[in-house]
Amino acid sequence: MPIRVTFARLCRETRAGLGLTQQHLADTVGVTRGYIAKVETAKANPTFDLVERIAVALDIEVDIAARVPAVIGDRRQRDFVHARCSAFVERRLQGVGWQTAREVEIVQSRSHGWIDLLAFDPASGSLLVIEIKTRLDDVGSVERQLGWYERAAFGVALRLGWRPRRVVGWLVVLASDEVDHVVTQNRDLFARSFPVRARTMLDVATSERAPVWGRGLAMVDPTSKRRDWLRATRVDGRRSPAPFRDYGDAARRLGR
Repeated sequence: MPIRVTFARLCRETRAGLGLTQQHLADTVGVTRGYIAKVETAKANPTFDLVERIAVALDIEVDIAARVPAVIGDRRQRDFVHARCSAFVERRLQGVGWQTAREVEIVQSRSHGWIDLLAFDPASGSLLVIEIKTRLDDVGSVERQLGWYERAAFGVALRLGWRPRRVVGWLVVLASDEVDHVVTQNRDLFARSFPVRARTMLDVATSERAPVWGRGLAMVDPTSKRRDWLRATRVDGRRSPAPFRDYGDAARRLGR
């Protein structure tokens, strides 16, 4: 309901309850009786100053609450490390026939976000919702974010002219010791929420088109030339060291 309508009803009912006339209120706040009548019928747009004077005259407490919309994964905050990882994953998928779309904007009610990468395979009807993370600061937030994107992805795909039959989310993270540590510390959570891992994800991504099932978790090194470009985490048995110590190390080396 518009603020002026809410205030109109509040002003009218409070004035009547106090036994005051419109003229009395008008004289108190310094306007005409006709203007008070317009305020009380929501036909006027009083200034904040006048609203405050009316509120004081009627002993009304007025609070205005402002809430910004929820912005998830704001693309303006994406840095070049994230961009390198995202572009790397897109190139690899395009190379084996996936149709892709990056930075796909979605808006739902007061929430606003961008899907990092959508990938569609027309042959199988599989749609991948890929979230790229260079850090894992809040695992729960990542789960909620990916869940929202998965729910919105089907409608987005239809607008792109794709006809998906199944939708699955992938979390692809920077191959760093820092991220490995977070995955290790939260291994049980990741086991429940992301049961599919790098080896199976590679099978899905390649021309063999293995069946898509369950959310996936894998690491990526945007400088890699390897055929098996999706890497396992240490929890999943990888023995070789991660190519980067942490985000800062990746930023320095990729920025050279």
